[in-house]
Amino acid sequence: MGASGLSPEEVRVLGCLLEKQKTTPDAYPLSLNALRLACNQSTNREPVVDYDEHTIREALHRLERRGYVRLASGAGSRAAKYRHLLADALPLGRPEEAVLCTLMLRGPQTPGELKQRSERMYPFPELASVGQTLEELIGRGLVRRLERRPGHKEERYVQLLDEGVGEEQEPREPPASSPIASMPAHGNAGAAPGPVGAPGELQELLSRVEQLEREVAELRARMRHPV
Repeated sequence: MGASGLSPEEVRVLGCLLEKQKTTPDAYPLSLNALRLACNQSTNREPVVDYDEHTIREALHRLERRGYVRLASGAGSRAAKYRHLLADALPLGRPEEAVLCTLMLRGPQTPGELKQRSERMYPFPELASVGQTLEELIGRGLVRRLERRPGHKEERYVQLLDEGVGEEQEPREPPASSPIASMPAHGNAGAAPGPVGAPGELQELLSRVEQLEREVAELRARMRHPV
């Protein structure tokens, strides 16, 4: 059974069910409210979202039709509860579950980030084992390696369950209104500032910051003690 083509909401809901099963088994399966809170966490989530119950319920219904989720509450249960069916629909080992779940909940990441962030679900003994798990997931068409970004040593990986994953883009450059982009180039006012990376450029940037701080301090002193 293929797993690609899920919406971002479905990926978040499915990832949360898998995460909570591993990290808080006593509270699993999850009620609709517990699942909403898990989806909208402000930590360990990228991006942070604010789904309402209708959004969660619709995602659950679509996942149920696909065979990834089912209602798990008994006849005497006061609230409907849900569990995932990945063990049947998409069989994965514990290392694969941990890596895929972390990618589902936190977006593209490096092997080092995955090792650290998946610790509660599966403690990888070494970084090489994360790389091996990623290769297995790539072989199954569930993960893709992204091109290395300029100035970065580690490659990042992204899950392929999301229907819009092909549109995943690298972070944008700082906008023109950002402090770095708008910082004046003293001594060379007509030149646009280049990217900060080389030691000389970094030192020049630090010098500009120090000069601006001195100018602000002098202005504040004049305001406190006008002539």
